[in-house]
Amino acid sequence: MIRQFLFLFFFFLGIICISIIFLPTLFLNSKFVIFGGKLMGYWSGICLKIFLSTKILIKGKENIIVNEKFFIAASHQSMFETFYLQTIFNSPIFILKNELLKIPIFGWYLKKIGSIAVKRNKVTKDNLGLIDNIKNSIKYSDRPIIIFPQATRILPNERIPFKKGVGRIYHELGIKCQPVAINSGNVWPKKGLFNINKTITVSILKPLDPGMKSDDFTKIVEKKIYSELDLIG
Repeated sequence: MIRQFLFLFFFFLGIICISIIFLPTLFLNSKFVIFGGKLMGYWSGICLKIFLSTKILIKGKENIIVNEKFFIAASHQSMFETFYLQTIFNSPIFILKNELLKIPIFGWYLKKIGSIAVKRNKVTKDNLGLIDNIKNSIKYSDRPIIIFPQATRILPNERIPFKKGVGRIYHELGIKCQPVAINSGNVWPKKGLFNINKTITVSILKPLDPGMKSDDFTKIVEKKIYSELDLIG
C-alpha cells in the first residue's frame, strides 16, 4: 500500500512538473510538445521500476513497421500504455474520448499533438467526420494513429468484443495494422491495489495487411491480441 502511494505520488508529481515546464511549448511547433509526451512515457517506466519493482519487457521489436504508413490497435488495461507507447513508436496520434481534452493543461497538450477526440455513444457532427480527421492525420504526418479497440480500460482477464470502429478505420485507411498486446493491468489495474515485482510485457505482433473485409479484420485482430494476452499472462 505504501509503495503504491509512493508510486502514484511521484508519478503524478513528475507529470505535473513536466506539464508546467513545457507550458511555453504550447505556443511553439508541436514537436516540442511531442518531446514532452515522450518524457512522460519514460517517467512512467522509471516510477514503475523504482517504486513497484516492475520489469518492462518489449517483445517483437522486429515486427515494428518502418518506412510506410500504419495504425496501431492496442489492448487497454491501464494508464501505462497511454504514456509508455510514446517511447516505443513515433509519438502516436491517439484516438481518445472527448472528456480527456477537457482536463486543464493536460487536455491542451492532447489537442496540440493532434489527438482525435470521440464523443462516446453519441452521433455528432464531429463523430461523423472522424474518419476524415483520421485520414488527414495519416496524410500529413509520419506519426501512426493508435486506437484502443476495447474503447475502455478492462481487467486483465476480461475479453470483451472489440468495437466495430477499428474495422471501419482499417477499411477506410487501407494501410497496415500493427497489433499490440499489453498486460499492464497485472501491475497497474484500472481499480484495486497495484502489484509489485511483476513484469509488464508489451508484445508487438506481426502486422496485418490491408484488403480484408472490416468484420473479418475485427475478428482476426481481436483473436490475435487476446491469444497473445493469454500467452503472456
